[in-house]
Amino acid sequence: MQILPLQLHHEDAHLLVLDKPAGLLCVPGRGEDKQDCLSARALSRWPDALVVHRLDMATSGLVLMARHPEAQRALGDAFARREVFKRYEAIVDGQPPRSGMREDHAWSEIDLPLMADWPRRPMQKTDPAGKPSLTRWRLLEPLPERGCSRLLLEPRTGRTHQLRVHLAAIGHPILGDALYGDARVEQAADRLLLHASVLQLRHPVSGQALRFESAVPF
Repeated sequence: MQILPLQLHHEDAHLLVLDKPAGLLCVPGRGEDKQDCLSARALSRWPDALVVHRLDMATSGLVLMARHPEAQRALGDAFARREVFKRYEAIVDGQPPRSGMREDHAWSEIDLPLMADWPRRPMQKTDPAGKPSLTRWRLLEPLPERGCSRLLLEPRTGRTHQLRVHLAAIGHPILGDALYGDARVEQAADRLLLHASVLQLRHPVSGQALRFESAVPF
């Protein structure tokens, strides 16, 4: 898969908002072949760029970075207090049923605790002993000719692989998911069809309300 160059959505003296392409790590991994990443590319242009949060390598979309330690702390605290609003779009296998889930107008919830699946790291799993994890989802478009559906997703918690595990747990894994889908699901797309499309927050210095949107590339 060809990795596209970075797109800049916002730049000021305190923060950056970048669009991460699918297939690019957020931070360096182990080994020489895993040094190209979002943070390294950002540092080559903004030497003060600091990581605030991450997306999975396979996920594309909006990523927030700070430009000094005070902004990094403030933004990190905002994430911890769940004051940063995020939305994703995904194409999932089948059409998720709404019955048996709590509904708020057109929204349904997946409320399943998550924890690390230690024998299969970095995979995660649902487990009653795990950390509370909540995902809201809404059907955007059924795609019956492809046997799949386009969903809008709102993670209310920020667990590792949360959206991927939650959707797989209800029997509708994200297309292209090599970790949580079977071979058919993995081969249904040439990438994970998950994109961070909306990021909304308060500016860490001015307090101004900020909203950023990224066009879904699939």
